[in-house]
Amino acid sequence: MQYQAIIFDFDYTLGDSTEGIVVSANDALEKMGYPMASREAIRRTIGLSLPETYQVLTGDKEPEKGETFRRYFVEKADEVMTENSELYPDARNILAYLKENGVRVAIVTTKFDYRIEGILKKCQATEYVSKIVGGNNVSNPKPDPEGTLKVLADWGLAKNEVLYVGDSLVDAKTAQSAGVPFAAVTTGTTTKEDFLPYEKVGVFANLTELMTVL
Repeated sequence: MQYQAIIFDFDYTLGDSTEGIVVSANDALEKMGYPMASREAIRRTIGLSLPETYQVLTGDKEPEKGETFRRYFVEKADEVMTENSELYPDARNILAYLKENGVRVAIVTTKFDYRIEGILKKCQATEYVSKIVGGNNVSNPKPDPEGTLKVLADWGLAKNEVLYVGDSLVDAKTAQSAGVPFAAVTTGTTTKEDFLPYEKVGVFANLTELMTVL
């Protein structure tokens, strides 16, 4: 394999936390006096930071309210997220394959690191992921390249030795900002056509299809 490491996004790339996210977002909105948002509206915010999610769902750009939404969301997510999150059916086998072939795996996500740790433990996949950079580990959320560059620096890898895999335009912009190769999967809400303006090694229906060309 041409890459020494692969950096994965989590939501809609390795797994699905839709139900936990919908419950947590609507709980936060309700506590703040807003009507509940539709499942689809919330799905389309997945991958954004929580303050950005608040802004998209409400139209309110006030930073303090975005922080309040974030706090309420996290409180509810601590109760419901792990049990309402699953890896995609092919994800665990692919992670195992990468480890067996000496390819290091990192996850860079807006989810908090302990949330990813809990999901991986639940899905018996902890041993396959060497590094997690969560939204609570960086000063600037994706598409800022901070998390991705942290992985490269910690592992002493050149940019062309790492592949970033994600399902959203946030991920495409993150890879672009970091200067690393990008592979898109369409297991989220972003279409193949949406990825056309971005440099990439390809757009794939799922992780299994991606692995066939690496």
